[in-house]
Amino acid sequence: MSPSHAMITKARKGFRSHFNEDPVFVSRCPGRVNLIGEHTDYNDGFVLPIALQFSTVIASKPVSSDDVQVHSEGFGHAQFSLSESPQESEGWSRYLHGMGALLKSSGVPVKGWRGFICSDIPAGANLSSSAALEIASGLTFRSVAGVDTPLMEIAIAGQAVENEIIGVRSGIMDQLACTFAEAGSALLIDCQSLGLSSVALPKQVSVVVMDTGTRRELSGTAYNDRRETCERVAAALGADSLREVSLQDLGSLEVVDKIGFRRARHVVTENQRVVDVVHCLRSNDLMEAGNLINASHESLRSDYEVSGPALDKIVEIAQNVKGCYGARMTGGGFAGSAVALVENEHVEAFCPQVSDLFPAPEEQPAEAPATLFVVEASAGVSVT
Repeated sequence: MSPSHAMITKARKGFRSHFNEDPVFVSRCPGRVNLIGEHTDYNDGFVLPIALQFSTVIASKPVSSDDVQVHSEGFGHAQFSLSESPQESEGWSRYLHGMGALLKSSGVPVKGWRGFICSDIPAGANLSSSAALEIASGLTFRSVAGVDTPLMEIAIAGQAVENEIIGVRSGIMDQLACTFAEAGSALLIDCQSLGLSSVALPKQVSVVVMDTGTRRELSGTAYNDRRETCERVAAALGADSLREVSLQDLGSLEVVDKIGFRRARHVVTENQRVVDVVHCLRSNDLMEAGNLINASHESLRSDYEVSGPALDKIVEIAQNVKGCYGARMTGGGFAGSAVALVENEHVEAFCPQVSDLFPAPEEQPAEAPATLFVVEASAGVSVT
């Protein structure tokens, strides 16, 4: 039984256990890991994520009121009314309440339901557990309402939850990746046009997620500050976003705004690296793809300054282990996970080698031991 089918079965059983009846709908949404294209999405740039075999699943049944009553396997019980503001909800339930409220405001006839949630996506590891919860709940609201709301509208609502309800000014990569990814492929996303293109992964390479065990609260980091700096630089150059800016355009900033220059240089060069990695994957040039992934990490570390001691250490170790084409931090940064491209014939030895060589940095204590796992490029959302 595949991990996703196991989670669906688990959600059905959990629903029966808590509510003494069978669910009507089961919504499943995977997590994601981004191969390259970090902090480019909210700058109208390019990103290249894959969906994971790990997922969040919601088993549900409609109710006659506008109340939502949910039990989460990992976080306990929550209940709210769709007639109330999502700001009145707390913790993880705000993601669900926010999706209901935003879909309602866009014209979806949302209704109440009861549900059971389970997930095997590592929380806080920069693998989009929050986006998976948003999209799975959005599909649940759609199913309960009996309407055919476009998946793109649900993905956009998920981003709005992050921006308007949670307070993290993130881009739309996570929601689009979780929704539209295809098995066996990465998803090239143009975050300006919302254009999507499938990029098949070469058969001889594996994607390895390296979870350092360190965690951060994204809304409490300098994430929003990075976005504000990018917007300030774009405005100073007369552009709507950094997507429209070239390295030559940044020349005048190097002296008068050194921080803005470095932040913008990362975004501009990272967009080009995404385009170049796509070409490398399609032409099977894994050595150059790895070089570009390594360059991405250095840019995130030095120019964008969103890496951290644990991420830097595990990336450095991975880059020097046999079979690794390239490695970089992934996600919002500061803590969490890195990702590596590894030759298949070496991947079995790669994971324990990196794990054995990785010491948790004293200046950034880990909440759990580092974990490495090979991931599969999986399909996006589904409803049964």
